[in-house]
Amino acid sequence: MSRPLGFAIVGCGMIARFHARAIAEIPGARVAALVSRTPGAGEKLLQETGTPACAVFGTVQEAVRAPGVDAIVITTPSGAHADPAMIAAAAGKHVVVEKPLEITAERCDRIIGACDQHGVKLCTIFPSRFADSSQTLKAAVAAGKFGRLTLGETTCKWWRSQAYYDEGGWKGTQALDGGGALMNQAIHNVDLLLWMMGDAVAVTGFTATLAHEQIEVEDTAAAVIRFKSGALGVIQATTSIHPGYPKTIAVHGDKGSAVIEQEDVLRWDFSPETEDDKAVRTRFAAKVGASGGAADPKAISHEGHRRQLADFVQAIQTNGTPAVDGREGRKAVALIQAIYESNATGKTVKLATDEHG
Repeated sequence: MSRPLGFAIVGCGMIARFHARAIAEIPGARVAALVSRTPGAGEKLLQETGTPACAVFGTVQEAVRAPGVDAIVITTPSGAHADPAMIAAAAGKHVVVEKPLEITAERCDRIIGACDQHGVKLCTIFPSRFADSSQTLKAAVAAGKFGRLTLGETTCKWWRSQAYYDEGGWKGTQALDGGGALMNQAIHNVDLLLWMMGDAVAVTGFTATLAHEQIEVEDTAAAVIRFKSGALGVIQATTSIHPGYPKTIAVHGDKGSAVIEQEDVLRWDFSPETEDDKAVRTRFAAKVGASGGAADPKAISHEGHRRQLADFVQAIQTNGTPAVDGREGRKAVALIQAIYESNATGKTVKLATDEHG
């Protein structure tokens, strides 16, 4: 394709701005259209992000028919991802879906099936995977530096005010948010934990709403996991802890341990110790990590989105597979659903690990 790859962004809220800024920094890509049901929202996004003028449509159906649109980026509320994804796939457009892919595994399967059927690429946005610290940790896991994996941990001890839920309309609703601290905020952590530790086969979880009123979803959750490898895991997720703390991911094994807080490596201990290990500690000890949205959802960089969308553009150009495709995106949703089921039933829930590779 000689011309730039054209993206239509569906939904013009806060996260759409991250996508617009990210696309602007990717060679061979551009924002070709916007879709918003709110008059003026598209023009406001263009102005605030410095995006060159483009068509603003009221429906996805109009956008997929527009010249120069090759892919759709879906940034609508979480429980409204399936329909625009299905429309885009049926029109032969590649599909990017902001996390979560959808709010149930069944809806994720519908999106995956549609993209498979129509031969288009599908990507689930999990920018934390593209952070330098996450890539370094994943490489250490892949190299076997931890020996036998024994324990994986992740925390997302964040704070959201009551006003956060009151102002958003869809936030905190079961129909459109699909869940609370787990499905909305900590799903990034859940994805990282599964990426590092492998598939989960069983989970026991508890959820509660402790610090907010008039929301249908949890603001506090804790879960214990058994992974396919036999290793165990722990998830803590909140929007109820003031003032909010940086997220963490930890991987432990019988040959080593690593603990990362945002982008900072707090522990990187292996036996035998190597010069590379010393270099990792030095590289990530500068304490440059931002708050990462611990108290403010806008306090994150768009660099992770840029890296992931650049990977998606490359997958289209080379007919490859995106680093985080639909099947990868489904895994975190399925595990979170299982935690909700465990809380509701008081039982350990088993997960299938072979349905979607």
